[in-house]
Amino acid sequence: MGGRKLKDVTEYHLKGQPGEANTIRVGDIVLITPVEGKLRYIGKLEKLFPDRTTGKMKVKVRWYYRPHEAKGGRRTFHGNAELFLSDHYDEVWAEAMEGKCKVHSFRKYTALDDAGPNDFYCRFEYKPQTGAFAPDKIPVYCICEMPYNPDDPMVQCEMCNDWYHFNHWLACTRFMHGMTNDWGHSSE
Repeated sequence: MGGRKLKDVTEYHLKGQPGEANTIRVGDIVLITPVEGKLRYIGKLEKLFPDRTTGKMKVKVRWYYRPHEAKGGRRTFHGNAELFLSDHYDEVWAEAMEGKCKVHSFRKYTALDDAGPNDFYCRFEYKPQTGAFAPDKIPVYCICEMPYNPDDPMVQCEMCNDWYHFNHWLACTRFMHGMTNDWGHSSE
């Protein structure tokens, strides 16, 4: 004799928060309440289901990691809103969800006119067990040959059309194009 089969659910409504914006569905990116003093956890909702023992709702999430949580830590090209989609899954209580956020592709994030506090971007997948990233190579810019960080402004050189971090732009104009004054004008 088996017990009654509990059915997976397709949406969950956050308590005390009416409206469509607070209806969580499979596929949404959700903010999870952290241990006190930590940043909120972020995960992609893979499944909503009742716990077999208690009947309370649980969720299966695929975690996003922040750069400082990955092996090797934060690098200078990692932006403040950067996340890595991992192959790490967990089940947590649905009541731990605080709401939704958005994780954009890197291209879409950099095209946003006004990114808010719940806008993030992802350009890497990450395997926490091995520390491996995919892709393992991305475009680099500037004389420092670092990937683009949307928090570090870049300018395009009018002479060579290459992109440089603002603090390296003068080096481009001085050393690569023979200009000597601080404003990028020829000293002739």
